[in-house]
Amino acid sequence: MNLMTPFSYKGLELKNRIVMPPMCQFQVEREDGIPNEWHYVHYVSRAVGGAGLIVFEMTDVEPDGRITNRDLGLWSDKHTEAFKRIIDQCKSYGAKTCIQIAHAGRKAEDAAVPVAPSPIPYSETSKVPRELDGQEIQRLVDLFQAATKRAIEAGVDTIELHAAHGYLLHQFHSPHINRRKDNYGKDLALFGVEVIRTMKAVMPEDMPLIMRISATEYIDGGYDLDYAMELCKRYKEAGVDMFHVSTGGEGPLLTQFSSKPGYQIRYADEIRKQLNIPVIAVGKLDDPELANSVVEEEKADLVAVGRGMLDDPYWAHHAAIKLGFDYQAPGVYQEHIK
Repeated sequence: MNLMTPFSYKGLELKNRIVMPPMCQFQVEREDGIPNEWHYVHYVSRAVGGAGLIVFEMTDVEPDGRITNRDLGLWSDKHTEAFKRIIDQCKSYGAKTCIQIAHAGRKAEDAAVPVAPSPIPYSETSKVPRELDGQEIQRLVDLFQAATKRAIEAGVDTIELHAAHGYLLHQFHSPHINRRKDNYGKDLALFGVEVIRTMKAVMPEDMPLIMRISATEYIDGGYDLDYAMELCKRYKEAGVDMFHVSTGGEGPLLTQFSSKPGYQIRYADEIRKQLNIPVIAVGKLDDPELANSVVEEEKADLVAVGRGMLDDPYWAHHAAIKLGFDYQAPGVYQEHIK
């Protein structure tokens, strides 16, 4: 098994194990959250470039759920139509597609008043969020389901739920952030479980649900891998089929860890082994030999390459060439990519 080995899980079949992870582009022009020509070129070029799975950047369930007003959304049928155009083209070049569905919570910079499980600002310069009441929480659960339906209508092959990097689901399951006294404070995984179940209720049975999670927080008093493992168990029971394992989001990454290529591999490896579930590894895996070793050594099932694909849309083809593997580029690209 190597980086170019096909991957199959439930109804998801990938031609290789290379994932383009979600990376916010902040390129929406009219503050309407609708993908435009920038997004078309950005994603389709990586499909031409050989990625097996393309995960569209953080796409939010309501306008005030975005990090900024230049982020993508999926709260109307107009969004669905625009996504479908890009998805169809990505698929025509052999890539499978995924949309990362999310809500920024207290990290929504352009919201007049952001919302969160507790009224604790992200930083000294951030707005103080308003604490969500029970009715508002249920409304958000419904919005995640509505966005899931639209993603499916747009033609995605799988869906990723963003529960990492300090955004809303992360905020609910973090003891450092969630200080509630109700059921959502007594059971910190409850909101995530409810969102997962409502999404799975409208997803095709053979479509896997991916969840991106931070395996540790890198802050004083933050949670560690053992705590994250218990969260993953709950989320797996609720319906998550695969974890996209990252770290951090609520504090500065520790330099001694984040400066090292592959610094997050060990977290993905441990979750994969303990939960017996497919995982995506991510984090400075731009070196094809390192990325390939992650798969060969069975530390992860898929490898996400972010910065490498920003630098080189044809990273997947170039990786195959460097590693001596067969690859299939469209048209004359097959003869001229070196």
